[in-house]
Amino acid sequence: MSRIGRRPIALPAKVEIQIEGRQISVKGPKGQLSRSLPPLISVDQAAQMLTVSRVNESRPARQLHGLCRTLVANMVDGVSKGFERKLELVGVGYRASIQGNKLILNVGYSNPVEIPFPPGIQMAVENNTTIVVSGIDKELVGNTAARIRAIRPPEPYKGKGIRYQGEQVRRKAGKSGKAKK
Repeated sequence: MSRIGRRPIALPAKVEIQIEGRQISVKGPKGQLSRSLPPLISVDQAAQMLTVSRVNESRPARQLHGLCRTLVANMVDGVSKGFERKLELVGVGYRASIQGNKLILNVGYSNPVEIPFPPGIQMAVENNTTIVVSGIDKELVGNTAARIRAIRPPEPYKGKGIRYQGEQVRRKAGKSGKAKK
């Protein structure tokens, strides 16, 4: 049996769950999320605990068990606490700003790069070089942060680019001088 899948999910005080067939809706202080689960997985609620179980012992059901439990747990965490990713801009002249509902990045290209906010995502810029992406959907927060990072990923020679906070960039040695004859 899946080790992750059999762990129960504790519900915080202000979180409400609605289970209608395969559709699960989670409502909390930060917002509301819903997701459709595969027919091989079932969710049961008892008091302030959720348990995710599989309908049969087939291989696809076993594969989906831990995944669906983690997705439901992320929904519960998202509507109660929320998620955030921080990105750092490293490089001379690299900076970020927010104008309206767009993130403006100056990262060494001839024109600034404009990124509109996806629905359900909030962005903030701290001291021109740190971008905070936050929201209640973990998948959407991570995907948005990855799309921002992909505009100028960190390069291995000088380390310039957009990186996640705390990310270690493996550095390479530059060119060596010509050997003397």
